[in-house]
Order: sequence, then C-alpha cells, then structure tokens
Amino acid sequence: MNGGVPAVGVGAVVVHEGRVVLIRRGKEPLYGRWIVPGGTVELGETLEQACVRELREETGLEVRPLELLTVFDRIERQGDQVRYHYVIADYLCAWAGGELQAGSDALEAAWASRDELPRFDLPPKALEVVLDALDRAERRRATTS
Repeated sequence: MNGGVPAVGVGAVVVHEGRVVLIRRGKEPLYGRWIVPGGTVELGETLEQACVRELREETGLEVRPLELLTVFDRIERQGDQVRYHYVIADYLCAWAGGELQAGSDALEAAWASRDELPRFDLPPKALEVVLDALDRAERRRATTS
C-alpha cells in the first residue's frame, strides 16, 4: 500500500437544514456501509480542495468547508500485516449547491436528520463525527441568527 506509507483522506460532513449527507460505500474499505462521503487527497491538493472534489464526485453537491472536526487513523490489520492505514481529516461543510445523487464510489446517497441516523447503522467513529458536526452546525446557526 502506497510504499508502506499511510494514505491521507478527507471526510466531508455536509449539514444543511438540520440534515447530514451520507453515502453507502461502493468499494472497500467498508463496502456497503453508510458513512460520511470522502476519499483520498491527490498530490498537490489541499485537504479542503479534496473535500470539495470528493463531494462533487460522490454526491453531485457543491460544498464549502467551514472547520476541521477531527483527525483520526483508520488502520485495518490482518494478522501481523497492515491491510490499509488512512489518516483521515473530517470537515464540517456547508451545502453550496447541487442536487444529491450517488456518484463515483457510492451505491446510494441520502440526507438524514439526527432522528433518522440509527437506521443507517453508521460505524461508531462516523456516528461520533456526524453528531459532533450536527451540534457544531446548530451552534453556528444560533450565533449567526
């Protein structure tokens, strides 16, 4: 994998009108699971540029990154071998245009409210990040209104 070096990835938690964008992965890792859209950073691309590009490719949406939510490692091991290692930076993003549709790497795409999240069975870290993003978006809205 990448010469034994961890890959850098981004996730974009798009919050609009109290709902968040989720995709069902169309490839490994996490094939078939609902998660936050995102992907790997390309050479010469900033983290925020990668968020914008990945969201456009996976969901058809235009977004504006607002703030960094978290940075974490996703490491998958098989015995003593590392199958993959991603360092992922998740951003809170604002919807800036476009219609939600499943694009590359996504089997499905959906808007979900906080109350609807349990039916998507998100991995624990994704759920934690989504809930944090919804809380932060609510605080931002409260301070600007």
